[in-house]
Amino acid sequence: MRATVLLGVVLAALLVGCGSGGDAQDQSTSTSADPGAPGPFFGQCGSVTDDEVVKAFAVPAFTMITRNSIGCEWEVAGFSGPSVSFSWYRGSPIARERSGSELIGRPAEDIELDGHPGFSAATESYLCEVGVQFGKDFMHWSVTYGDQPPPADPCAVAKQLAELTVERAQ
Repeated sequence: MRATVLLGVVLAALLVGCGSGGDAQDQSTSTSADPGAPGPFFGQCGSVTDDEVVKAFAVPAFTMITRNSIGCEWEVAGFSGPSVSFSWYRGSPIARERSGSELIGRPAEDIELDGHPGFSAATESYLCEVGVQFGKDFMHWSVTYGDQPPPADPCAVAKQLAELTVERAQ
């Protein structure tokens, strides 16, 4: 009986050893690359309140506010009316967003907020965006005054809102 139990333990050990050897190595090479550490939690709308957006944007009120799982948008009525948007991208490269901005005529400049690299991109038509990277994630603020003369500098507004988000990141 002892010999049978001992033989069973030895066979089990051999099978476990064989089963985890080459297969584990093959699996690790066939899976996708480690996405890296996730960034912080930004909270709904980048942890920025509607009142803070109104104050920074320098408009009396927004006619529509949209909130969903990846961001928020504050809009003033009109086809090309002013708007502010916040987006949060998990596991997405900020370089793609930056190159997309440059591709459509918004030259990007390097910025840094509280030690986090990012970019600011603007056009002469009252539009500015700020993106800030956190590991493999990034958050993005976009400010446009549409076809109306801006009551505030769109890049100053985008940067101010981004700074609030960075300060409040958890």
